[in-house]
Amino acid sequence: MTEIPQDDSGERVRLTARVDGMVQAVGFRYQTVRKAEELGLTGTVRNNDDGSVGIVAEGPQLVVLELRQWLRSPGVPGRVDSVDESMSRATAAYSNFRVVR
Repeated sequence: MTEIPQDDSGERVRLTARVDGMVQAVGFRYQTVRKAEELGLTGTVRNNDDGSVGIVAEGPQLVVLELRQWLRSPGVPGRVDSVDESMSRATAAYSNFRVVR
């Protein structure tokens, strides 16, 4: 994946993240959708078979970084132990932000 400079706030980027911890059956996906919609991001959030949650979010870099920060904040439902993530260029593959199965 292409590395995106952290200070290029105008570029549209994609955050791909895997969130580990107590993040299933606690409203984590639905709160992530709410936060992403509040920020105007597009993408998906899903429960993974291993108990983690997968997130793909696209939008202006500064806004995507705000979602990334929120994922590590005490305000998220459940308990986040770790966030494994990568940033790349946005593909405009999504028209909204939603839960997928």
